[in-house]
Amino acid sequence: MFLNKKFVLKCGVAALCALAITVAGCKKKEPAAAKVSVTFAGVEAASTGQRRMMQEVADVLNATGRFDASVQVNGALSGDTDNLVTQAKTGVPLVVPSDPGRLASQFAIPDLNILMAPYVLTDRSLLDKLPDTELFKEWQSKLEAQGITFVVDTYNGFRNFYTVKPVEKVADLKGLRIRGFGNDVGNNLAKYYGFANIAISWGEVLPGIQQKTLDGCEVQVSAAFGAAIYEVAKNLALTNHYMLQSAFVCSTALLKGMPEADRKVFVDAMRAASTKYGGIIAGEEESYYQQMKEKGVVIREVDVSEFQNAINPLYVNNDLKFSDGLKDKLFSQLGI
Repeated sequence: MFLNKKFVLKCGVAALCALAITVAGCKKKEPAAAKVSVTFAGVEAASTGQRRMMQEVADVLNATGRFDASVQVNGALSGDTDNLVTQAKTGVPLVVPSDPGRLASQFAIPDLNILMAPYVLTDRSLLDKLPDTELFKEWQSKLEAQGITFVVDTYNGFRNFYTVKPVEKVADLKGLRIRGFGNDVGNNLAKYYGFANIAISWGEVLPGIQQKTLDGCEVQVSAAFGAAIYEVAKNLALTNHYMLQSAFVCSTALLKGMPEADRKVFVDAMRAASTKYGGIIAGEEESYYQQMKEKGVVIREVDVSEFQNAINPLYVNNDLKFSDGLKDKLFSQLGI
C-alpha cells in the first residue's frame, strides 16, 4: 500500500506544530515580582502638611507599579507614635513619622536629643543637609542595629503653649498641667519651666482640657488647629521652644528587603518630599495662626530670651547626657 507523499508531509508538519504547542505550554511562566507593601502611619489630622507629604510619597511609589503604598493617619492604626514605631521595629511594613526626641528615649541614643533640644536648631533649611552628615549616619547605624532605619528628618513647625489661662512669662507656666512629650526633652522642659508634663496620647488632649484634667498643651500650630484645640484653649504663647521635626523611620528589614532599585526610589522620594513639604509647612504656619485668631484665640508675643535663659541650666547640667562637643560637631557638619 502506497501513501500519498503530500499527505505524509502534511501529517508531519501538523505533528511538529502540535509538539511545539505542547512544549510551549509546558514552559513555566516567570511569576511577576511581588509589589512592595508600605503603609505610612501617623497620629496627626488628615489636614496637616505631614499627612499630605506621606500621601504624595505614596502616590509617587504607586505610580512606579512596584509599590502598594497607603496612608493611615489621625490615629487610625494607633494614637501612640511610640507604639507605631515598635510595630515597625518588629517588621510590620510601616513608615512612621516619630521625632528625634522620641527616638532618643525609645532607643537609648541620648545624642539624638540635640536635634529637638530647646532653642538649639532654629533654621529649618538645615534639615535638608542633615542626612549627609557623619552624625546622622552614626545615628542611623545605631538605630539599624535595633531594627529601625532613620530615613529622613522633616521640618514640622515650631511648638508653642496653648493654654486655658494666659501665659506671658515663664512663671505663668508653674503648676499647670500641660500635655507634652513624654521623653527626656519634654520632661526637662517641664522641669525648668515648672509645669507638670502629662504625657498622654494626642487624641486625649482636647477631651482632657474640656474635662479640666489638663490646662493646655505644647504643640505645633498645624496639629493644634487640626485637632480644634482652639475650642478649649483660647491662649497661645509664642515661645517657639522646639523646632519640631518628623523623623521618618521604617523597619530595617523592610528597607533592606526591597530590591536595590526600589530602595533607591523609596529613599529619593522621601528626601525630595521632605525638602518640599518642609517649605510648605513653614509657609502655611502664618495662615494657621490667622485662623486661630479668627477662632477667638489670643496670640501673645512673649520675651523669648526669658524662656531661653530659663532653659540654660539644662545645658550647663547636661541633663540630656550629650557626648562631649556634640553641639559644636553638629554645627560644624551643618556648616553653621
